[in-house]
Amino acid sequence: MATTIHCSLRPSMCSCGRQPSSISTSATRLSHKIISTAKPYFKELQQQFALRTRAVNSVSKRLLGAFVESTFTLSHQPLRPTEGNFAPVKEIGEIQEILDIAGEIPADFPEGVYIRNGSNPLFGALHSSKSIFGKSHDIWVEGEGMLHGLYFTKSSDNTWTISYTNRYVQSDTYRLEKELKKPCFIPSTDGDLPAVLIAAALNILMYGKAFKNISNTSVFEHAGRVFSAAENDNPHEIDLYSLGTLGSWNVDGEWKMPFTAHPKVIPGTGELVIFGFNLDRPFLTVGIVSADGKKLKRKVDIELDRCTYCHELGVTTTYNIILDTPLTLSKGRMLRGAPLIEFEKDSYARIGVMPHYGDASSIIWFYVQPFCTIHLVNCFEEDDEVIVRGFHVPSSIIMGPRLIDMTKETTKEYSRLYEWRLNLKTRKVTGKYLTGTEVALEFPVINNEYVGLCHKYAYAQVADSPASFAGGPGIVRPKFGGFAKILLDEKEDVTTKDTGREGLIKVEYHHLDRNQFCTGATFVPKVSGANEDDGWIVSFVHDEGTHKSEVHLIDTRRFGCGPIAKITLPQRVPYGFHGAFVSKST
Repeated sequence: MATTIHCSLRPSMCSCGRQPSSISTSATRLSHKIISTAKPYFKELQQQFALRTRAVNSVSKRLLGAFVESTFTLSHQPLRPTEGNFAPVKEIGEIQEILDIAGEIPADFPEGVYIRNGSNPLFGALHSSKSIFGKSHDIWVEGEGMLHGLYFTKSSDNTWTISYTNRYVQSDTYRLEKELKKPCFIPSTDGDLPAVLIAAALNILMYGKAFKNISNTSVFEHAGRVFSAAENDNPHEIDLYSLGTLGSWNVDGEWKMPFTAHPKVIPGTGELVIFGFNLDRPFLTVGIVSADGKKLKRKVDIELDRCTYCHELGVTTTYNIILDTPLTLSKGRMLRGAPLIEFEKDSYARIGVMPHYGDASSIIWFYVQPFCTIHLVNCFEEDDEVIVRGFHVPSSIIMGPRLIDMTKETTKEYSRLYEWRLNLKTRKVTGKYLTGTEVALEFPVINNEYVGLCHKYAYAQVADSPASFAGGPGIVRPKFGGFAKILLDEKEDVTTKDTGREGLIKVEYHHLDRNQFCTGATFVPKVSGANEDDGWIVSFVHDEGTHKSEVHLIDTRRFGCGPIAKITLPQRVPYGFHGAFVSKST
């Protein structure tokens, strides 16, 4: 049976205001005049984008292209000395067998492929743009998706062969820029308002969309097929044996809208819960794909009143769990000169419990304290309650946490595990932190056999704050220096008079060596394992001292011990996002 891991976005180390780049006074006046007179035009363009209408004809495209080349200057975003492993790499070509293995691959480790997705910008780097309208930038989570795959193959005499390859996910915009041999899209995610709006408008006119389709976030499996995903586009089906892109998947033409990077399988039925959010109504749509992956069985508008940045939903045996948080996206706000994505700290937050085949009217909403949660650990039912567990993270996480003054770091900037208990009978909710402030945890994974069910264990990557801050002021690119095993049914052993820790749970740690950082950790269950935690954490690890990348296998029942195997890779693997292990039976 295929085993797939769902984990995703990245903890933020610090939450500080962004400083707009400066432009000349005359350029500012010109830009504001253009924006003022062209607001209706931009609205029309955005509607065209939402409806995927046709772009202008080829002659006009050539004229627009000439205008862009003469007006906009693209440049590479520089990386600081501490950020070398965020730089992209090239495709390695043919699959290469690996002989440099320290330790042994366990005999009961399953055959399959460990795949990790992540940003690998085409043409060498993320880009910034400068023009008379101001400056605009790609943000740190952008960049074309690249899959890194490690193949575990066992011969008839039980000898392991380990191989590696990497491939770009070939989205439509990747193929376009690859064919033209140059970056085509003007950065339009962040920057000066006039520059961002005009960049988006020109991208729409020339290419029919404001942003590139990057498919760089996660990997999932359904009905024997493997997909890469990012929430701004449909998933792309992947050839498991070459990592080549087979094409875009829209559920037989039934799902022509954004698609989550974290779909969830309903326990017992094998059906896949999917969703997508939009800047325009309907803001959030939830769907259910049949267990065989051939049919969209349900598609329903949740009827939200705002576009909330919903990165992940939860499932239980009976329900879908919906997060309506005040981390929102608003075109109107952007046109007023405020950020497109913003945490509305004075707004409301709520968690919805919805029957799998229910509609908006069937949702039971529980209002909670405003929070920002990107990744859930798991959800499940217990008597009259639905238990929801996820990581509270800083609200600056999407646009890029920014460090201005290292002395202002506070515990509010740490990602911590939180639990809500939603009582369906009394309609009351309680909540509490389960982990402390000494470490920041993110990218949670569990044994996938327990998704939607009560479970005892979870795993996460541990942020290395000094290493993340080492680059100095500016955008912080988080690094993770180890792993945590979270024992959800065991309380922390409080042997001192440390007040405020009595309700916290036990956490075990596996620390990497100095200057080593991990990415894309996933849990691989042991074949015929008797316990939930019978298995291994598998993760890419990069050593910034030796500039070598490895894959580590860690026995989760001997979590504090060293890796049972270290596999040295033939080239550097940049830090990325989510990983999955797909068994041979897929």
